[in-house]
Amino acid sequence: MAVAGVGAYVISEQLLGHETPLFAAVAALIAMGFTKEPRLRKVVEVAIGCTLGVLLADMLVLGLGGGVVTALVAVFSAVMLARFLDPGPLLAMQMGLQSLLVVMVPVPADAVLGPFTRSIDAVVGGATALLITLITPKDPRGEPVREMREVADQFTLALRETAAALHTSDSRQAWHALIRARGLQSQVDETSKALSSAKELTRYSPAHRRHRHYVRRIEHTAGKLDLAVRSLRLMTRRAVSTIDHARLSDSGTVQLATVLEQLADAAGQLGQATRETGPGFDRWMNTARDSLAAVATRLHPQRLDIHDLEGEALVLLARTMVVDLLEATGCEHDDALTYLPAL
Repeated sequence: MAVAGVGAYVISEQLLGHETPLFAAVAALIAMGFTKEPRLRKVVEVAIGCTLGVLLADMLVLGLGGGVVTALVAVFSAVMLARFLDPGPLLAMQMGLQSLLVVMVPVPADAVLGPFTRSIDAVVGGATALLITLITPKDPRGEPVREMREVADQFTLALRETAAALHTSDSRQAWHALIRARGLQSQVDETSKALSSAKELTRYSPAHRRHRHYVRRIEHTAGKLDLAVRSLRLMTRRAVSTIDHARLSDSGTVQLATVLEQLADAAGQLGQATRETGPGFDRWMNTARDSLAAVATRLHPQRLDIHDLEGEALVLLARTMVVDLLEATGCEHDDALTYLPAL
């Protein structure tokens, strides 16, 4: 942020000859935002908002002069235009703020382009912020990998809690697993946002283009893991009911719990793959695929000594989840189905 703000100021002052180019520094700082890893789309949105807000206010000042009435008209017009261009709050806030500052801050007497000098400064600030975002030496894989690792870890814990609940016939523990599974959705959403940012950087930044293939792969894995999380929520909720009504035989309970523990082990291997950004990624993915395939071959109610509808529903939900996880490892849908025994 410091480099962006000072750099934009220096460019406007030294290269363009603008005196006290305050709006260049302000636009750059606002566009960068107070985050460790500014996202490209957000930087572009804020930069455009700053520039349009300054330009609109400059035009109103030129036509109406300064004053409170002009400020009111400028801010209202900027916010309405922003809402028309983008329903999100970010663009409206930046356009309104910049319009207010332009009207209230006097134009320098020796401005090269008159009131429109500040519009040029805003363009310089936004462009500087965008350039720094593109060339900053950071790994775009870092944030999505961290987010997806957290999802995989919590997913594995929820599976283990469900298996333990079946072993002990403890519906409260199954409820804890359900609460954990429900809480995963916000983390899944954060993973999606992080992947969107990473895709933008690898698409437009020459420094990060080499990571495009990896980002596409983990995006596919994250999408399938999202589906598995949804199946997990359904299964844990069903497990609560099954335990409360004591629908499973002792043998069926033990075997189903064992299968879920094995499934949790395989999910843990998938989580380990998300920690790798090199050759270890493929190695762990292959290991997870083999483990999931072994679990899939057991997912038949009769093989697990399950003969009632509630128990069969648990097995069917586990089958769906295993297919999602197999696809997360890179397996094709039809190939994943071949591992499941016919019903």
